[in-house]
Amino acid sequence: MKHQDIRTILLVEDSPADAEMTVDALREAKLANPVVHVEDGVDCLDYLLYRGAWADRPVGNPVVVLLDIKMPRMNGLDVLTHMREHDELKRVPVVILSSSREERDLARSWDLGANAYVIKPVDVEQFFDAVRTLGQFWAVLNQAPEIE
Repeated sequence: MKHQDIRTILLVEDSPADAEMTVDALREAKLANPVVHVEDGVDCLDYLLYRGAWADRPVGNPVVVLLDIKMPRMNGLDVLTHMREHDELKRVPVVILSSSREERDLARSWDLGANAYVIKPVDVEQFFDAVRTLGQFWAVLNQAPEIE
């Protein structure tokens, strides 16, 4: 396994339309970070833990995980729970990108250690602005603390 120089943004989104909109917004923000897209929570954990199809991916955690909540096989809150229980993953920033406005989803996300919660607005421009701002914030300004 080779070490990766520019850390990826991991997008976990089952809706092809939402995934495409998010990737477009990140590209428009002119980030150097490559975006890796997986479609559900199981694939997300496989990526993060170097399992299955992702066993040979470059070493290194993503700079941020953009995580949908409502997905098949394993939902985003279960993924977040697993990440926060795993020593190698508990400091990886997680931004919930969800269409859910349910108070319990929001509260549960914060309780599980989400770094931000963005409700996918219907307005495409607002969504692009939110993702661009998030992308620049996480990719440029933030660095997860190193594990000692």
